[in-house]
Amino acid sequence: MTIIFRNLLRRRVRTLLTIIGIGVGVTVIIALGALADGFKAGYGTMMRGSKADLVLSQPDTMDVSYSAVKEEVGDGLAAMPEVEAVSGMLQGLVQTESEPFFFIFGYPADSFMLERFKIKEGYELYDRIPRDLRGKPILMGSAAAEVMKKSMGDTFRITNTTYRIVGVYETGDVFEDSGALLRLEDAQELLGKSNQVSIFYIRLADTRLRERVEERVARKWPDLLLSGTSEFANQQSMQSILEGFVWVIGGLAIVIGGVGMLNAQLMAIFERTREIGVLRATGWKRHQVLGMILGESIIICLVGGLFGILMGWLLLIGLSKVTVLMGMQTGSLAPGLVAQALGVVLLLGLVGGLYPAWRASLLRPVEALRYEGGNARVRRLPFGGMAVQSLWQRSTRSLLTLGAIGLTVGAIISLEAVVQGFVASFTGMANGTQAEILIRQADIADTTLSVIDERVVDSIAALPQVHSANGVMFTGLILPDSGVIFLLQGYSPSSFAIRRFNIVEGEMLTSNRQILLGRLMADTLKKEVGDVVELSGTRFKVVGIYETNIGWEQTGGVVTLRDAQNFIGRPRQVSMIAVKVKDPDQAQALVERINAKYPGVYAALSSDFAEQMPDIQSSNAMLDGISFIALIAGGLGVLNTMLMSVYERTREIGVLRALGWRRTSVLGMILREAVLLGVLGGVAGIVLSLVMVELMQQSAAFSSWVTPVWRPEIFARAILLSVFLGVIGGLYPAYRATRLSPVEALRYE
Repeated sequence: MTIIFRNLLRRRVRTLLTIIGIGVGVTVIIALGALADGFKAGYGTMMRGSKADLVLSQPDTMDVSYSAVKEEVGDGLAAMPEVEAVSGMLQGLVQTESEPFFFIFGYPADSFMLERFKIKEGYELYDRIPRDLRGKPILMGSAAAEVMKKSMGDTFRITNTTYRIVGVYETGDVFEDSGALLRLEDAQELLGKSNQVSIFYIRLADTRLRERVEERVARKWPDLLLSGTSEFANQQSMQSILEGFVWVIGGLAIVIGGVGMLNAQLMAIFERTREIGVLRATGWKRHQVLGMILGESIIICLVGGLFGILMGWLLLIGLSKVTVLMGMQTGSLAPGLVAQALGVVLLLGLVGGLYPAWRASLLRPVEALRYEGGNARVRRLPFGGMAVQSLWQRSTRSLLTLGAIGLTVGAIISLEAVVQGFVASFTGMANGTQAEILIRQADIADTTLSVIDERVVDSIAALPQVHSANGVMFTGLILPDSGVIFLLQGYSPSSFAIRRFNIVEGEMLTSNRQILLGRLMADTLKKEVGDVVELSGTRFKVVGIYETNIGWEQTGGVVTLRDAQNFIGRPRQVSMIAVKVKDPDQAQALVERINAKYPGVYAALSSDFAEQMPDIQSSNAMLDGISFIALIAGGLGVLNTMLMSVYERTREIGVLRALGWRRTSVLGMILREAVLLGVLGGVAGIVLSLVMVELMQQSAAFSSWVTPVWRPEIFARAILLSVFLGVIGGLYPAYRATRLSPVEALRYE
């Protein structure tokens, strides 16, 4: 063990860079994993702290925020003799003054759930004094109040409504403490869910009566789902989506760091060939050499893992000071998450260290003792200058570095192409409706949560410049048997917007309780015209199968607008408005008029609408974050490689300096190699991105949702990114090479 640590400390800079590269990946896993765990723990704590026995909700929804249950159901539950108490709860996700994602919770005045909201400052939500204050009352969670620097008496704006903070509460659940509490009627108005709640909490008079209650609920409300509190918390799909996101992004950074480690270990073997020969000549067995190299790899990875865990924890604490979204899990890290991160890096150490260790164990003592450094034989290409020849002489290291750059650049441009593809497909969908203008609710966190009153549709349709205006509804749900996302859209059968669906079998919608299935979804569910589809307890007859040139639209179905409104629980409301203009040249002027006249909505030209959606803006922000992480990991890999190149060629550089090369010439030589690595890595990244996207399109889970758009600027950006990586990674090694004294360099062994 002593010799392992001595070997690592002899190459401190290289060891440190490798540790940092691996630590970056672990930091991502810890930070994003803690967010996913925060959602999971938050829902679990909220359910356990409710002191309820059962939860009634709309089945198959992706999250509580998407569930909708009629408020009148609560009266029926309360009338059951087995039920001691019932409380409705409305949860929603909104945008605020400073937060793109902010949870709100609405409860009625008689809710037993209000007992868990302990007031730290101010008044209870339904006290008399708050009712007499100006503005609608709101209680801020302690974590949200701290991050947003709010206190009692301050105003708080959500969308177009201003609220008065009448108190600050604490529940002990960071999920709830990072949000705000409203009166139920105010939450319903804000979220556009009149007479609706997300779920009902049910407290039984005797827990032994659960089975009887389940039977009565199943008979009375067969389209709703009754479950235990723990079961309900585990059914939320948002945490699974977040966990998948964590391992994709964190895994990318870990792999890039692992390539750097593999590169460093291979270089260490080349440098220590004679040393290994001495060890073999003095009696070391092959398995001892293998264990030494493998042990170095494992220790580097474990130290990198511990470093990443520390940095991830510090990052969480820092982010919790500026955004409530990351305040969900900052006090401590879940042991399971730490164990997962360490398990990943341990596996990385084993996998990344096996080949170098195996290669070292195969060295023969006599040949190793004769090794003088460099390559056993010089291999020259018939073309290319010194930079090309230098990279060719060290082909293994060059290929590994190209892999690191290629992964970095390939991941970035793959995601960019997918995001741009979604923008293009949504724009194509909008153009297919023949609408010049699309309208959504203003200041929303997610387009699927957009709510617009149908009276606004009628008012806009009455404008003199408007030919017609159609409301559209859409939502996503999870099919219970397959776990597939089902995109449900609602249109009026007589609207111009529905005509864009190309019916290849059957006929168009004519009445309620009918559905058109996308071709992909019909094949997935094995449904034909005349069959029945059940969605969240509601049965629809398949009257037609459609095809569009937009893949994700075929992963769902189309029902009448009224059916969609009833299904989502938003009667007389729509998600978007498609507007057909009499004179297309006047569309921009009409957009400005609508935005000025109707402050609660946001209108845009159909060609611009997708890029201005909050979903796309969030995706672009995510892409920027991923790019930053990947550039750090990839840059460290290039830096490590170029430093190794300088160390290995110390005597060569000394000879060049002794022959009259100036420092600028040495600097230029190293930088040219780094830039060439970057350019070649960019080409490799483009190839890898094409392969990655193709694999996603071949996957059943992603095929319909991935429609990339490859534009020339994406490829140009890939080359620029890779050159940037090469320059950044080569600057310090090039500078270090220029500082070498010719005499000392010639003495280097």
